[in-house]
Amino acid sequence: MRWLALVLCLLAAPLAAVQPDEVLDDPALEQRARALSDGLRCPVCRNESIDESNAAISRDLRLLLRARLVAGDTDAEAMQYLVDRYGDYILLNPKVEGANILLWLAAPIMLILAGGIAFVTIRGRSTAATPDALSTDEKRRLDHLMGDGSE
Repeated sequence: MRWLALVLCLLAAPLAAVQPDEVLDDPALEQRARALSDGLRCPVCRNESIDESNAAISRDLRLLLRARLVAGDTDAEAMQYLVDRYGDYILLNPKVEGANILLWLAAPIMLILAGGIAFVTIRGRSTAATPDALSTDEKRRLDHLMGDGSE
């Protein structure tokens, strides 16, 4: 029974961030604000949207976003306003353009490089030259050193 209460508390935790005084009177505007704020990152939290975060900056961002929507901004204009002010970092899913292309491509490129290095290293080990068999002269000398007694 305790585990069920714990699970229910954990599931309800992200819903508590948006305060009742932040909610807009117009349900359509509120729905737009929730949809947009779900894609905005809290500047002080790690991978938390501003709707999920209880940080003061997230509250300010939620209020700012709602104020822009009430003022008549389209969704794109409101998002662009926040991006212009806080940079691409504020987007949970940044656009794949400009300098962000390098960030999006860095992981796959590093994976390919690591795979290539591993392949070359493993292949180099398997094709390493094995020592040749001893010549007749070397066998005779080895037997002599080992004390075979065949002098």
